[in-house]
Amino acid sequence: MEHLAIDIGASSGRHILGFEENGRIVMREIYRFENRQVWKNGHRCWDVAHLVGQIKEGLKACRALGHVPDTIGIDTWAVDYVLLDQNGELVGDAVSYRDSRTEQVPGIAENIVPFAALYAKCGIQQQPFNTVYQLLSQQRQDPGVLEKARRLLLIPDYLHYCLTGQMAWEYTNATTTSLVGANEKTWDTSLLRAFSLPDGLFGPISQPGTVLGDLLPSVKREVGFDGHRVQVVLPATHDTASAFLAAPILPGETSLVLSSGTWSLLGAEREEPLCSENARLHNFTNEGGAFGTWRFLKNSMGLWMLQSLRREANGESYVKGEKAPERAATDAISFAALCDRAQREIDFPTRIDPNDSRFLAPDSMGDEIQKACREAGGPVPQNLGQMAACVYHSLAQDYARVVREIAHITGDTYHTLHIVGGGSRDVLLNTLTKQQTGLTVTAGPVEATALGNLVMQMICMGTFQNREEARAAARRSFPVETVNE
Repeated sequence: MEHLAIDIGASSGRHILGFEENGRIVMREIYRFENRQVWKNGHRCWDVAHLVGQIKEGLKACRALGHVPDTIGIDTWAVDYVLLDQNGELVGDAVSYRDSRTEQVPGIAENIVPFAALYAKCGIQQQPFNTVYQLLSQQRQDPGVLEKARRLLLIPDYLHYCLTGQMAWEYTNATTTSLVGANEKTWDTSLLRAFSLPDGLFGPISQPGTVLGDLLPSVKREVGFDGHRVQVVLPATHDTASAFLAAPILPGETSLVLSSGTWSLLGAEREEPLCSENARLHNFTNEGGAFGTWRFLKNSMGLWMLQSLRREANGESYVKGEKAPERAATDAISFAALCDRAQREIDFPTRIDPNDSRFLAPDSMGDEIQKACREAGGPVPQNLGQMAACVYHSLAQDYARVVREIAHITGDTYHTLHIVGGGSRDVLLNTLTKQQTGLTVTAGPVEATALGNLVMQMICMGTFQNREEARAAARRSFPVETVNE
């Protein structure tokens, strides 16, 4: 059987075909497309029509290459959503988590449900862009949209709906809303009432591995799949949940996982949530995972800062329609070139807090880094290499702090850190992370999210019997590298 993982991140999406062969998982990238935010009605928004169109273009590319997958699953980032009216049509815009509309909302929410009580119920760390805060912002800024809405779908749920006509609320992504009880694994109706959110917006939660059904006939005709049965299967639709599923964790191993990409998500896979006061005070999150697990982790700023520095150096903007910062007179800079510049300035001494909200969506990342260094009382970076070196060191230092906090809160001893995702290719960051944490550090697989997506589809279809068998196949298929200092 052939399976198709459609993995969509903040900057790009990819269609990756996968199948099992002689006990190994084979993956092949079929199609790749750009994903960027757009300015719309004064907000940073996702162009969901573009995403749907590109998903279909990728399916057409599969057909052109002679492949019609038996199953399809989509994963994306978390927390963002669309609203649908009584006819299942979009109402309002798909505003991005990087939009500034929620800046003041956590304080407003505190007067309704104190965060300590919210955390005790849901176990989700406080981030200004959590879905609950986005909804409260919409209540106040654009109440007419919520009044028209009959359903809320998180982004991957909406994309699955566009393919099948079936609405579902997949568990791993639903947990990031801060509206799902950590122990009950269902929508917390007391919170919905407290925040004056109609419970009709949300339907029954579905677990990863749920089969939604066949593609819509209209979709089949459009992409050239007529005459074929193509099942849409819910993977762990939160990309981090899929990435953790693909991590090379050995049975019984007490290890940590760092999903390294635009965001850094560092934590442990656990069999129960940990919603203690100590966990709340350290702002750890309990996100739902596949097979009844939880990811006890901290969501920290990741390669976004380096991506932004590179984008600015190349005169590019992250948001379509936004004016890019003035570009210096230099040739286009690749990620490898940025890393080389950082390596040449590796002794730059100033460290900053990469999780400062000033770095979430600044007009200029370079300007903010310089300001933060100035405020820290250290030397201020004067060139791109020094800025990048500052970020690299600051990220590795932050990872080490998170590792210590996890060990303190859980009481467990960790010896190994598995770095997965696109950031696992960054040798400099991996090396600094090993130096700062003192752990055995492994790197890979690179396409962990897509691999985890495929693994869930394969388990659903009976190719593998369980998570352990699938992980063993993944380890055979994509050997990981041990990071050396």
